Amino acid sequence: MRRAHGRIPRRAIPLLLGLLALLAPHQLQAAWLSDSRELMGTRVSVELWSEDAAAGQRAIDEVMAEIQRLDEMMNPWNPASELARINREAARGAVVTSPEIIEVIERALFYSRLSQGAFDISFASVGQHYDYRAGTAPDDAAVARDRTNIDYRAILLDVDERSIAYRKPGLQVDLGGIAKGFAVDRGIALLRTHGIQSAVISAGGDSRILGDLGDRPRTIGIRHPRRQDEFVVLIPLADTAISTSGDYERFFMKDGVRFHHILDPGTGRSAQGVQSASVLAAHAIDSDALSTTVFVLGVAAGLELVNRLPGVDAIIIDGDGKLHYSADLLLNTTP
Repeated sequence: MRRAHGRIPRRAIPLLLGLLALLAPHQLQAAWLSDSRELMGTRVSVELWSEDAAAGQRAIDEVMAEIQRLDEMMNPWNPASELARINREAARGAVVTSPEIIEVIERALFYSRLSQGAFDISFASVGQHYDYRAGTAPDDAAVARDRTNIDYRAILLDVDERSIAYRKPGLQVDLGGIAKGFAVDRGIALLRTHGIQSAVISAGGDSRILGDLGDRPRTIGIRHPRRQDEFVVLIPLADTAISTSGDYERFFMKDGVRFHHILDPGTGRSAQGVQSASVLAAHAIDSDALSTTVFVLGVAAGLELVNRLPGVDAIIIDGDGKLHYSADLLLNTTP
């Protein structure tokens, strides 16, 4: 009997079914996946492309678990956190702490020196007295008393011993201006160990893009400081971190004055003259710290600093709503 053309031999069917079983999940489960959770005092989101949906979800879960671990370690308002313990004990003597906190504080002190104190994690010495939900601020006497404790030079870091001490009894540290960027970078590093090549992780105003959208860059919007659902700039980005610090994130109004969470270490009051500062850099720990730094420095000094840093760009919206670009961005956007 002649075999009909195109018919599969019976003995080959089990082999082909086995091959299809291996190939079908790979083909059918490839997808964009996303998740978001409330962590580090903000909404953290992860979006990625995975050839295997189950493996991609495991990667997302691992990133979220890592960011939650860092949150529990670095939240100064959680009495059980490592940072809260340091704030309680470091003025009495050196406190041995985790490698993660040492790394973050070492980088924070670098930017303090670079900016001559415009970035200072000891702003919490006064910042702890603000309550943005209740709409309360410390009076002038309290600010004058505690402002002397804002001094990054009084933070003694021993990297080899992995310890930290404070030279001023009233000094308090808050890593809110740099910790989210660090956490985003850690998340990207974890995704890479899972073989993920295209993703974005965001923690509030801090984002880092891994790869692109496959055939084009990812577009990130800079929010209008006074119109919640509008963007003032849309930027195509790939393999870049971007952070925005704005006076609209945590604030309250009192007697026509906007009290927001970005404090000028020199005054202990909300920094003035800028509505938002966005910084692009290779890593989110740097863009996070620099967006706060530029906001505090203001337009002229902030752009002067950014223009000295290779691979760093900035977009600033001043107090009147006018846009200002760093030199490289201005060059690339000029017709």
